[in-house]
Amino acid sequence: MSIEISKVTANIGARVSGVDISKPLDEEQVTAIREALNVHKALAFDDVHLDDEGQQAFARHFGDLTTAHPTVAAVDGAPNVLPVDSERGRANHWHTDVTFVLNPPQASTLRSITVPPYGGETLIASSAAAYRDLPAPLRALADTLWAEHTNDYDYAVPDEQIDEEQAAQRAQFTSIKFRTAHPVVRVHPLTGERGLFIGGFAQRIVGLSVGESRKLLDLFQSYVTRPENILRWRWSPNQLVLFDNRITQHYAIDNYDGRPRRLHRVTVAGDVPVGIEGKESYSIEGDASHYTSVVE
Repeated sequence: MSIEISKVTANIGARVSGVDISKPLDEEQVTAIREALNVHKALAFDDVHLDDEGQQAFARHFGDLTTAHPTVAAVDGAPNVLPVDSERGRANHWHTDVTFVLNPPQASTLRSITVPPYGGETLIASSAAAYRDLPAPLRALADTLWAEHTNDYDYAVPDEQIDEEQAAQRAQFTSIKFRTAHPVVRVHPLTGERGLFIGGFAQRIVGLSVGESRKLLDLFQSYVTRPENILRWRWSPNQLVLFDNRITQHYAIDNYDGRPRRLHRVTVAGDVPVGIEGKESYSIEGDASHYTSVVE
């Protein structure tokens, strides 16, 4: 049976059928999935029957794996698997995975473990479509800018609103502090597409004040989060979503009344981002060599 790719929206997302990802893939299948990912940015696989080992084996078809996270604990006995569990916090903010390190993952896989009876969707946005949407003067400005990304801040809750458990989670998340400068416009290494490489961990434009930076970042971010550029994925049991972390952002909607929600995440090691002039990102603080290799 040949692989079939069915678009879900005009700008992002496709369903993949005709392949059993619980089994080793041949070179032709891997190439077809990679090419579909390049085009659609996010791919959904239904009726998959994978455990943690199977999810890792699938992700390895696309490169070396990272460990689960630079600072957050993995699933017991599976150092490459991150539990995305509503009991451990909720990522209801727009972000690209782990952009505070020098070489963030190239791709992320999410597998449904526990699905709430309603809500709990994951939004995935195309930062390539966002870049194309920019008016020419804003695009020319973005092309010249760099942004500092860091894990050393809380993106969701003010200090006075967190309890002891949340404070412990925050302390773990920032137990190693990272700061990295990335181009605001990243060139995709496989397709040459340009995308806005910002999101929640981008806190300051290099050379600007925090206040000036926030205004510009919010302006650029508003193009990423246009409804036309977003895939709203409603989880069902036994699904896996693969998305290109180099040219997307995502957001987990907290709309399920505290019901249990758990996904497992496995990420593929990435390359150092490059801007339109060929300059690579550079690290300011923090060594992530324990977390990821660098794809050359």
